[in-house]
Amino acid sequence: MKLAAKLAADWLHSPEVQALFALLGGAGHSVHAVGGCVRNALLGAPVADIDFATSAPPETVGQLAKAAGHRVLPTGIAHGTVTVLIGASAFEVTTWRHDVATDGRRATIAYAERLEDDAARRDFTMNALYVAADGTVLDPVGGLADIRAKRLRFIGNPAERLAEDYLRSLRFFRFYAWYGQGAPDAAALAAIARAVPGLAGLSAERVGAEMARLLAAPAPVAALELMAQTGVLAALLPGAGCTLLPALMQVEQAEAAPPAWLRRLAALGNRADWAEGLRLSKAEAGHLAALAPAERARSHAVAAQEFGADVATDAAVLAAARGKALPFDWRAEIARGAAARFPLRAADFPQLAGPDLGAALKAARARWLASDLRADKAVLLAG
Repeated sequence: MKLAAKLAADWLHSPEVQALFALLGGAGHSVHAVGGCVRNALLGAPVADIDFATSAPPETVGQLAKAAGHRVLPTGIAHGTVTVLIGASAFEVTTWRHDVATDGRRATIAYAERLEDDAARRDFTMNALYVAADGTVLDPVGGLADIRAKRLRFIGNPAERLAEDYLRSLRFFRFYAWYGQGAPDAAALAAIARAVPGLAGLSAERVGAEMARLLAAPAPVAALELMAQTGVLAALLPGAGCTLLPALMQVEQAEAAPPAWLRRLAALGNRADWAEGLRLSKAEAGHLAALAPAERARSHAVAAQEFGADVATDAAVLAAARGKALPFDWRAEIARGAAARFPLRAADFPQLAGPDLGAALKAARARWLASDLRADKAVLLAG
C-alpha cells in the first residue's frame, strides 16, 4: 500500500466528519473517506459529498450510528451502503466490496476483506484514493501520480472495467473534461470504441445525467470530440456534431456567459428525439425545443417575452456562435422583454366575447410583438 503526504482539507477536520471516523474507528473498524472528496481536495476543486469506505458491515454501521444517537437511512443497503446523518451532514458509508457478477449495468457484490479489493473494483485510479482521520492518504492503485499529472486511467484492464458498467465510457469523458489534461489514455479510448455496442443497454436517465455533468464542464470540447472519434457520441445522440462548439465556447468566454449544459447540447445539433433519449424533464425538453424559435425571434426582447429570459439568453449566445453579431445591450434587451407586460386585457374589449374576444386579443398581441413590445394600450386599441 502506497502512502502519500497527508491531506490538508477543511472538511476533513469538521466535527461531523471526525465523529464518523471516531464512530467506526473507535469500535475497531477500518474507515476512510474515499472517492470524489479526496480527489477534489487534492486537485483544489470544490468538495460536495463526503463518502466513506469501511470494513464494517452495513448492519454494524447502522447499529453503531443509532447507538450514538444518529439517524441512519438504508439508501443502498443492497450494495452495502447506508447514509448516516450527523448534525446537518449526510454521509454515505459503504462496506468494502468486490463484484461477483456484472451485466454491464448492474453488479452483484460481496463484501471484501481488504481495502485493496475495494479499490480494485472502482473505475479510475484518481477515484481510488482513501484518507484516514489524520489525513494520511492511502494509494493502492497509483492514483496520486495520475492526479498530479491530471491523467485519467482506468484501474487495471479498461475493457474489464467497461464490461462491468458501460456507463464508465461516459464517465471517462466527463472526468476528462473536468480533470484531465494532455493526451488521453490510448488504451482507454481503444477499449471505449470497442465497447460502443454495450451503450445500448444503458438507461436514458443514467445517460442523461452523465451528459448534463459533462456538458457543464468549463471546457468540454476536447472530451466531446473524443466521444465523436470513438463513436460514443453518435451512439447516444444520433446526428450530433462538434463543429459549432469551439465558436460557442469563444462567445461564452467573450460575453462572460456561465456554462449552460442545455445550450451546449443544442450546439451539438438539437434533434427532437434527444429529449427522450436523454430522458429530459418536461422543463428541460421545453427549453431545448424553444431555442430554435427563440433564435428566429425578431429581437432579443421578443424572444425573452415569448420564451423567457433563460431561453432568450441561450438563443442569443447560440446565434452569436453561428456568426450573428450581438448588440452591446443584448442583456438589457432580454431583461426588458422578460419584464414587459402585454397592456391589454379582456376588459378592454367590452363589446366582444368568446372566440371574437380571443381573436382580438391574439391580433393585438401580434401587433405588440411586431412593435418590439413598445406599442402602448392606446396604439393597440386603435388598431
